[in-house]
Amino acid sequence: MIEISKISILGKIFNSLPIIILFISVLNEFDFNYLNFKYFSFNFPFILIFYWSLKGGEKLGYGFVFIAGLINDVVIGLPMGISSLSYLLICGFAVYLRNITLRPNLVKDWLFFLFTISLVNSIIYIVLIIFFGIDMNYYFLFFNIIFTFMFYYIFSYIFNYYSKFNITR
Repeated sequence: MIEISKISILGKIFNSLPIIILFISVLNEFDFNYLNFKYFSFNFPFILIFYWSLKGGEKLGYGFVFIAGLINDVVIGLPMGISSLSYLLICGFAVYLRNITLRPNLVKDWLFFLFTISLVNSIIYIVLIIFFGIDMNYYFLFFNIIFTFMFYYIFSYIFNYYSKFNITR
């Protein structure tokens, strides 16, 4: 009886690993400034949210995504709700792509991800400029989009590998 409950607890933790990684990634806002890579940064929560909203909609709930965005705003120092808005927009684009796709294709998903993060970052940039008067670095934003786009391809293979070993399907 104890063995069965241990397996089910481990299975539940393994099944909720995307949510755990999402909260760890928004709490640990990392960049590579200490390595003198000035513009190297990528937005891992964008990759995680887009992938799991596209492939496994039940893994991340919209409430968890919203709360993760609020936590990210507190950690970064942005006005409350900006990251939540961007995360929910990414969820919306991913769900739209999931609903219109007949045959999933990684390259098409990857290109749609580029469109999505470009549009979402543009919307957030406009909101920050017009309503809050926060100035942002264009180069940082551009390189962040490029590196996030490139890393999506790599992380999609890692997430696919994780999906194959999901215990509680």
